[in-house]
Amino acid sequence: MTDRVRFDCRFYLGDRPCRFRRECEGCEHYSPMGVRILVVKLAAAGDVLRTTAILPPMKRRFPDSHLTWVSDPSAIPLLALNPYLDRVVPFDFESWLALSAERFDVVVCLDKEPRAAAFATRIDAGERLGFGLSRWGTIEPLNEGAWYDLELGLSDERKFRENDRSHAAIACGVAELPYEGDPYVLVLPESSIDHARGFVERLAPSDPLVGLNVGAGEVFANKSWTTSGFAELARAIDGRLGGTPLVLGGAGDRARAEEILELASGSARDGGVHRLLDFAAIVGTLDALVTGDTMAMHIAIALGVPVVVIFGPTVPQEIELYGGGRKIVASIDCAPCYRRSCDRTPTCMDSIEPETVFTALTEALDQS
Repeated sequence: MTDRVRFDCRFYLGDRPCRFRRECEGCEHYSPMGVRILVVKLAAAGDVLRTTAILPPMKRRFPDSHLTWVSDPSAIPLLALNPYLDRVVPFDFESWLALSAERFDVVVCLDKEPRAAAFATRIDAGERLGFGLSRWGTIEPLNEGAWYDLELGLSDERKFRENDRSHAAIACGVAELPYEGDPYVLVLPESSIDHARGFVERLAPSDPLVGLNVGAGEVFANKSWTTSGFAELARAIDGRLGGTPLVLGGAGDRARAEEILELASGSARDGGVHRLLDFAAIVGTLDALVTGDTMAMHIAIALGVPVVVIFGPTVPQEIELYGGGRKIVASIDCAPCYRRSCDRTPTCMDSIEPETVFTALTEALDQS
């Protein structure tokens, strides 16, 4: 390495001047990368967001490190402005080609799926943590913290009943970092904040403004609360709190949203459909959010919005609210279950009464 070109400087670009527009020799902004760390966490977007809780303790352990995160393109917007990350790279062939030519001091793979494990296994690294791919093409843990995470996935008894660690604490264990209660990290662009501000101003809502996130994806059965429950809650927010319920969801949730709006008989407002970061910014304007175990929940947690989370098929103890909300857990013997389909009647979500959710909401609002 010479002073002529500082190839190891975190600001070096190669095809154009760096942001300081200085030549390397004698530049006072020279910042060597130090410990080079690659984090592989591809999906899903909500899981990617909640796994950002590992970044503050990682930076404390390696203060002069250079951090690269590889993720599916759908999650990239949630990472793009993260102040702890030096690079955010989409998971694709071109990225693998470039990263495979580099050398990392530490690679941490936090996904228990073959494509992520294979990617992490093929990268040149001094130390590997998390999950790799065995010679049989199966997922194998690479350190003790990863063993704990692996065994949770293999045992319903451990995952559903014995484990008392949050996802953030488990992820820190995989990365061999101490868990000190750091929250998720999400920074939104000004354009999205402006979009949300304009959208809410046009609504002219009465306080409190409460989001009702009515979707929950399609992976697990019954992750979303009932349409009748949401509608009754909307009427209570309007009539008893004098507030404004805002029905939120994605493009795939429009049928549910429209049904709830109709059942609410004019008590709720339509939150529409927005791009991911614009949606996140709208969540950031809320006084509180009521939701299932969803992406919207993770966004609210990251932005410090009080959240009431209704749990049915998924595990409540893995979600850390950081003191900013309430959990409502279905009181039915078969929950949690992680089932992809369900033919039980009543379902776990049928057991959640609107009055229970309303009480939790008022407590969360009083707490904020």
